[in-house]
Amino acid sequence: MRAVVQRVLRAWVETEGRKISQIDNGLLVYVSIGKTDTVDDARFIAEKLVNLRIFADEADKMNRSLPDVGGSILMVSNFTLHGDCRKGRRPSFDGAAGPEMAEQLYEKLSELIAEQGVAVEKGVFGQHMQISSVNDGPVTFIIDSSRLF
Repeated sequence: MRAVVQRVLRAWVETEGRKISQIDNGLLVYVSIGKTDTVDDARFIAEKLVNLRIFADEADKMNRSLPDVGGSILMVSNFTLHGDCRKGRRPSFDGAAGPEMAEQLYEKLSELIAEQGVAVEKGVFGQHMQISSVNDGPVTFIIDSSRLF
């Protein structure tokens, strides 16, 4: 499971011309599910997202987590994070999970985050969306449950 995490002042998702979800202070998280991912991968990502200390404290040091700042998450499915661009010019998505499995783990990830007391808004799984954000920093991280980086 892979996640691109951006610290935001606000973010929102639109589809078919209407806004469907929005957050203020928190994280915009793009998530991709791999073929070999399990609930354990979702647990790892959920724990990391909720507890990652990337919000400024009174000394302007990254020392606070989402619960510390009362932040929330806007989570958007994005299978292209499993795109392999090493060969040729067309990305290969062989490592990405199929839609049914991916949606189940995406929903599980959302549940695991909410169980830790963090509000989660979501995009629409498998739908074409327009995502907008006002990034804070910029502060952007990549998390991989396989611990590749």
